[in-house]
Amino acid sequence: MFRLLGVLVTVLFAIATAIVVWPQFFQLEQTFPFAQLIAVRGVVLGGFLVIAVLALLLLLARPMRGFAASILIVALLGAAATGAVGAVRGFGTGSLPEKADESIRVLTWNTAGEAVSAEEIADAILSQQVDVVSLPETAESVGERIALMLREQGHPMWVHHVRFGDVPNGPQAWETTVLVAPDLGDYSVIDSSSDGSSNTSSVPSAVIMPVDGTGPTIVAVHAVAPRVEAMERWQSDLRWIANQCPAGDFILAGDFNATVDHMASLGVNGGDIGNCRDAASRTGTGATGTWPASYPEVLGAPIDHVMASANWEPSGSLVLDAAGSDHRALVVQLEPAS
Repeated sequence: MFRLLGVLVTVLFAIATAIVVWPQFFQLEQTFPFAQLIAVRGVVLGGFLVIAVLALLLLLARPMRGFAASILIVALLGAAATGAVGAVRGFGTGSLPEKADESIRVLTWNTAGEAVSAEEIADAILSQQVDVVSLPETAESVGERIALMLREQGHPMWVHHVRFGDVPNGPQAWETTVLVAPDLGDYSVIDSSSDGSSNTSSVPSAVIMPVDGTGPTIVAVHAVAPRVEAMERWQSDLRWIANQCPAGDFILAGDFNATVDHMASLGVNGGDIGNCRDAASRTGTGATGTWPASYPEVLGAPIDHVMASANWEPSGSLVLDAAGSDHRALVVQLEPAS
């Protein structure tokens, strides 16, 4: 009877391990609780290693050696597979190559309102020579202060903005601000983004397009978090984001509240979401957690992204420590694809 129970537990553990390691094979990557688990692969890896250690201890008990050995094997396989996924995407904080004339640098930073000061954001933009800035949870007034500081330093940027709700001094989670260097041309926020008729569900994203039609369409993304009560809205937000990157010239940057695992069913033509490709996972920082900033990078969730269409090639990425926000910042350098 005990042996039969051990076999049953081992089989169930093996099935659970397979689902947690690669839920997209079972089409469960956007389903609670697997969506939450795969967001923190470093924690999952740690869990497998803890189980492996416990199984090693159980090997000391002769009646349980067969069961313990089978659990140990499954746990080690799960840990190895999880570690391999992270290694391929990259656990490092990254670096940026020298910036060429045609290079574009994109910064995304969920600033948690004014948890990050305008001065700190402006310093990051200047030090990293950024051309496009996506700032979820940042008010237009903050963006204007940043732009004023940048202009005084000889690095002018235009400010664009979307807000949900008409409450004066409402929460900055209802706002998303975008800054764009004049060298990229004149941009404007599309009407459906401003009035919310085509946007993410609970917190706003901003779609800005070049006025003369030359240059990339830029989408500053902010999807709702996949809380239990918000799963349907989160799934809808990811589908909306995927639709913002059809064939053409696009750059998506912001707080996706999702990892590339969650996007497995949403990519087309080699893209990770729509036609857009994740820059961090192609430049060695794709497994580095950007949230929460209070956790070590290996234990966090890489939910902040810069994505670009195939006419852009990522050449480097850099994860910056937060200065007050619960999100780390991500800077990516893009080159025109040859």
